[in-house]
Amino acid sequence: MKLLGIRFCAVAEEAIPMAQFFTQSLGLPERDLGGDSDTFSGCVIPAGESSWVEIWQKGSDMPAGLMLQLVVDDADAVAANAKENGVEVQGPMEAHGEKIYFAVAPGGLSVSFQQVL
Repeated sequence: MKLLGIRFCAVAEEAIPMAQFFTQSLGLPERDLGGDSDTFSGCVIPAGESSWVEIWQKGSDMPAGLMLQLVVDDADAVAANAKENGVEVQGPMEAHGEKIYFAVAPGGLSVSFQQVL
């Protein structure tokens, strides 16, 4: 099993000032998501080829929360290892060209581990 990338996803009421902190205050470049530039749809800040920070506005279809997303070479193997070690794992599901599993780390942090299909 190999960790290929890390993604941090925040869905928050304060998404716009949070995104501005990273892009304006820190000066980090953001990925062009297309769409209407007058409407905030979210922010993705790339960090290498397989890692990035995602910031999305809280809404009725997207509840507030934090998630650490681990991009791995074999999500099935990570799921099997987690289950063998007593971790409750949900999934898999396929979305956005990835196979994704979900778990909750001690302390309540939501974690996904996924592989590109």
